[in-house]
Amino acid sequence: MTTAMEITDATVREVTEWLFTEAELLDAGKYREWLDLVAEDLSYVVPLRVTREREADTDIVEGMTLMDDDWDSMEMRVLRLETEYAWAEDPPSRSRHFVTNVRVAAGETADEVAVKSNLLLYRTRGDVATFDILSGERHDVLRRVAGGYRLAKRVVVLDQTTVMTHNLALIM
Repeated sequence: MTTAMEITDATVREVTEWLFTEAELLDAGKYREWLDLVAEDLSYVVPLRVTREREADTDIVEGMTLMDDDWDSMEMRVLRLETEYAWAEDPPSRSRHFVTNVRVAAGETADEVAVKSNLLLYRTRGDVATFDILSGERHDVLRRVAGGYRLAKRVVVLDQTTVMTHNLALIM
């Protein structure tokens, strides 16, 4: 039996700083550096959400996702963004990740923490006056490794049931 990691004020500060560093890298388009923060067994899912009656158990559709990636597919996303063929991101988006309401709990293993955070993602492209705003809650598993943490799992539950953005070429 493994003992869960003790969650101290220092742990919460480290995790919060990790989240802020991640947001800064994504906003700066430093996707290759972002990949260095990701565990090789990554699971990254954005499930499909629908509107249901109040009595329903969940408003998440099992088995249907807007994104369902692992480390290899995330690396492919990054590789594509580094080419001239990333038309969905040419010109590149300007984004701002606002990460708030960070809650940290012990993970399932001694080297992991479970993190919930709220995300507001603002994105604009080119010289047009339109913009995208995505909001939701992220459920992360961060794994402690030598030198910090790695993102092992992320589930992003968007507040929107209809995502109006033209593409989801961005990382939330």
